[in-house]
Amino acid sequence: MSLLVFLLVLLLVLLLVLLLVSLLMSLLVLLLVLLLVLLLVLLLVLLLVLLLVLLLVLLLVLLLVLLLVSLLVSLLVSLLMLLLVSLLVSLLVFSFFLLFVLDLFVLFL
Repeated sequence: MSLLVFLLVLLLVLLLVLLLVSLLMSLLVLLLVLLLVLLLVLLLVLLLVLLLVLLLVLLLVLLLVLLLVSLLVSLLVSLLMLLLVSLLVSLLVFSFFLLFVLDLFVLFL
């Protein structure tokens, strides 16, 4: 009888140890799942930061391209204005020359 009680107590202790081990394993799995979720959230935040940095770099490149286009347009307008002024000056010189030639023609006539 005493052996039977001893075996039952031993079985009960073994079941309690198994229950404790199962509980610890469940807690460990829960912690691993929590760690995995935390890692995924961190990865998502890192991906969003990288996307934001990429968008900022893209915006910077776009601004630089716009600045370059603005500079080129400004240069083109200044060159056109220079060409126009040069044309006007040459026209003025030609008109003075023509007036001088006509004046000489009228004078010798």
